[in-house]
Amino acid sequence: MQSLELRNETLLEIATFLVRRWSEKENVIVEFSDKMETKTRLVENKVILTPMEKRIGSYFQRYRQFRTSLWYEAMRIKFCKKILSNDHAFGFILNALETRRVEHLGRKMWQGMDDEIIFNYSYMLVSRPQLHTVYGKARIVEAFYQYFMFGAIKGEIQSSQFENIKKASKLAQKIVDEAIKEGHDTDWLEKRVSEIIKILDIDSLLTVPVSLPFMKAGMALTKEELLKFLTIISKNKEGDFGKIDPEAILGGENVYDEYKVLLDENKKSDNKGLAPEIIGVQIPTTNNVDETKIYDISLINSLKIKFKEWKSGWKEQHLRSGDEFDSENYIEGHEPFFTDVKKSIKTKIVILLDHSSSISSDALEYKKATLALCEVLAYLKVKFSVYAFSTQNRTVVCWQIKSENVKWNTIAAKRLAQIVANGSTPLAEVYGKMFPILQSKRPNIFLTLTDGEPSDPNAVRTMTKTLKNLGIKMVAIGLGPNTIRATMIAMNLKHLGYERTLAVSRLKDIPGKVIGILGED
Repeated sequence: MQSLELRNETLLEIATFLVRRWSEKENVIVEFSDKMETKTRLVENKVILTPMEKRIGSYFQRYRQFRTSLWYEAMRIKFCKKILSNDHAFGFILNALETRRVEHLGRKMWQGMDDEIIFNYSYMLVSRPQLHTVYGKARIVEAFYQYFMFGAIKGEIQSSQFENIKKASKLAQKIVDEAIKEGHDTDWLEKRVSEIIKILDIDSLLTVPVSLPFMKAGMALTKEELLKFLTIISKNKEGDFGKIDPEAILGGENVYDEYKVLLDENKKSDNKGLAPEIIGVQIPTTNNVDETKIYDISLINSLKIKFKEWKSGWKEQHLRSGDEFDSENYIEGHEPFFTDVKKSIKTKIVILLDHSSSISSDALEYKKATLALCEVLAYLKVKFSVYAFSTQNRTVVCWQIKSENVKWNTIAAKRLAQIVANGSTPLAEVYGKMFPILQSKRPNIFLTLTDGEPSDPNAVRTMTKTLKNLGIKMVAIGLGPNTIRATMIAMNLKHLGYERTLAVSRLKDIPGKVIGILGED
């Protein structure tokens, strides 16, 4: 089982879900970087993580480290007012104090994290440098960090300096305890850092060399070696965590079931559907994208409220006769009776989004509207897939945003967010690239959203006819800056063989129009 690995897309989705759940902030984004240590940028609402392949140990052990380091960053987002750079002694020491403070506060909320915190401490200790490899007064800072965080140091240091380190560590623990007891925050801790710096007899601007766990990437630890570090940490942390069983923590049974499920789901996803590279459709690979900018929460919520009856499978309708009489409707001159009508959407739909250059000026609002559509389709449990096309390096590219057999998620949102509107509207060529998918999946509806005239109308007409012969209903929505222009685009699309065309001049109307089409089928 442990020879299998999770795809980076899966890890990114897990990380995004967990950090938002743990921090209770929905707009946090996550990305991987192999050029820096794990850190959080509060101003940007961003968590940057060390990649799995740069961590130490077996894949399962690396997953456990990844998961716990993510928890710490989520706790920083929740409880820290600022996070300073680790490049200088002052920020390095403040961040160490904050790590202990948020750990204590976070453990009260997430009591099941104790074993993983201890396990992670062991690898943190493993990854710290031997003191003889750190030069100058930076060695004092490193020794203080190791003693304060782990209760032990790796290597030797002058006895006079060690006495100062123990004294500074004792004060640091007292400061953290007082902050927790009195409810003090980052600002209060920041004012106390100078006391620790004074005891250590260092400059607050002293440069601290970066110590990254992935400097020893791939390093293997035997079970006995890891157990040795776990035993040291368990003994030194017993005052905070109570009685600890190092062997039980080593097994990681409380996380392994979760990990196994993820691996199984990952394997299923890898085996699903057609391979995009074979059928001429590409999957966007860049994931360091802020998808939150294309979320229009008010639009999404209003649509969910509007179509909430469809989720339950029943919708209230007013008729000339029915189950119950509505006096208010009768007085207002409307149909006086209402009854519950069964409403469900069993239609499979493929959606193609035009990202030619003509949409670029409205690209953000266009993406907000189409993302809201996807959110509501997922909410209504409709089977749908989403594709987009644009021109890249003078070549038209058809992008897979979401396949039919994968749930709508943050990865799909990131794919949509990163597509740049560019190029012309070669619909026939795009249809050709998608033909193997459409022939295999046979959706009930193939919907195209476009704001321009296709490059080759005759070729589009031919492809439309071919797809209709597969039993697919061809629908198009013409997007225009105003009602007249949108109507003209829709009329021109009608001449290309589409069975149904609609006009939209307000992008926010797209979701409602599409769901209306599904409700008719």
